[in-house]
Amino acid sequence: MSTQASTKNRLRRSRCDRVLAGVCGGLGEFFGISSGWFRLGFLILLLPGGLPGIVPYLILWLIMPKDRRGC
Repeated sequence: MSTQASTKNRLRRSRCDRVLAGVCGGLGEFFGISSGWFRLGFLILLLPGGLPGIVPYLILWLIMPKDRRGC
């Protein structure tokens, strides 16, 4: 298995597709769908009071490493 193939399948925060920390961009790259869907999901989770959307985002921000590849 090549190095590029193994890093492509890892969950990492995106350096190219980011608004705040790159969490949604990284999730989109990992699952192969648009990061906009994850942004919409976190936005919907923010509506009932904030914590259901903020807490998972912050946890992912802390545990997901940055993508070291350039854009």
